[in-house]
Amino acid sequence: MIEAAGIYLTETDKKNITAADFGLSDIKKEGVQILTLFDTDRMAAKILVLLPYQTEPEHWHPPVGDDPGKEEVIRGIWGDLTFYIPGEDTLEKGFIVEGKDLCYTMRNEVVINPGDQLILPPGTKHWFQAGERGAVMYSFSTKVTDLMDRFTDPQVVRDTVIEG
Repeated sequence: MIEAAGIYLTETDKKNITAADFGLSDIKKEGVQILTLFDTDRMAAKILVLLPYQTEPEHWHPPVGDDPGKEEVIRGIWGDLTFYIPGEDTLEKGFIVEGKDLCYTMRNEVVINPGDQLILPPGTKHWFQAGERGAVMYSFSTKVTDLMDRFTDPQVVRDTVIEG
């Protein structure tokens, strides 16, 4: 999907794409595919991919020590992408994952088309979802603290665990 969106990938890039299912074991429903382009002590850039109708669970980037938390800029590249952030309930295009009404509390819908950007200040609760075609986006942020992210769904496990 990344290459279909017009982004060149090296062989190393292809090997570095990871998938996060957040310990929910149903990645086609709730998860995200991630290619970290770079991650320094001060900033990071990633390409995030959602499969058709895949949802990244509701979360926020909390303060870590003296840092106020990760600030993130999302830029749409390709596909059907909708973000849900604080504000008036305007949920119309997307859907709440079945049986998880209490885990997706942000209902202010923001459609992100290719070239659109959304700035998420530190601590902003959000989730996002792809439509029929899936979606590809850039995530530009301050220092990555993803393992410190907090999730509304108490079943989420942020660190990947591989069971044999």
